[in-house]
Amino acid sequence: AGFMEAGRVIGEKIGRNFVWLLPFVGFFIGTVVVLAEPAVYVLTIQVEEVTAGHIKRKLILITLSIGIAFAICFSMLRIMIPALKLWHFLLPGFAFAAFLSYHVPPIFVGIAYDAGGVASGPMTATFVLAFAQGAAVAIPGANVLVDGFGVIAMVAMAPLVAIQILGMIFKIRSRRRLNDAEA
Repeated sequence: AGFMEAGRVIGEKIGRNFVWLLPFVGFFIGTVVVLAEPAVYVLTIQVEEVTAGHIKRKLILITLSIGIAFAICFSMLRIMIPALKLWHFLLPGFAFAAFLSYHVPPIFVGIAYDAGGVASGPMTATFVLAFAQGAAVAIPGANVLVDGFGVIAMVAMAPLVAIQILGMIFKIRSRRRLNDAEA
């Protein structure tokens, strides 16, 4: 309950006094909040164990942090700019995630979908949701209900895209190594 009230007050104060700061604060919160999720730590440890250290825990944490940071940053922009709708982000984002799932190694698809579930855990649901709702209250034209819960949808989508992009990078690098070894 303490995180909810703190998030709401911070979002509302920034939204009222420094609206232009919302995307930057959202980006910062996104990088930090995923590190505070207990399930994310469990996931990253399991990924490193299952892949025998091939996919490093730290790399998954960094990728998730960047993905969630952009999701919350874009959510703050969406709250600030009423013409931007939730579907403008979710439809292309989930479509891109579905496209990527056919082009990356299957291990990354599994990690991505697991990460989407754990990234939107208790810290995100309490602090980030309240932060977005506070910002929506302070900004004229924003809808507290849609904008507040829209940020959770964005956070759930971000790992699908971010981790699968990481998988694509792994795939490209492994091809290059294979080509270099053959040459």
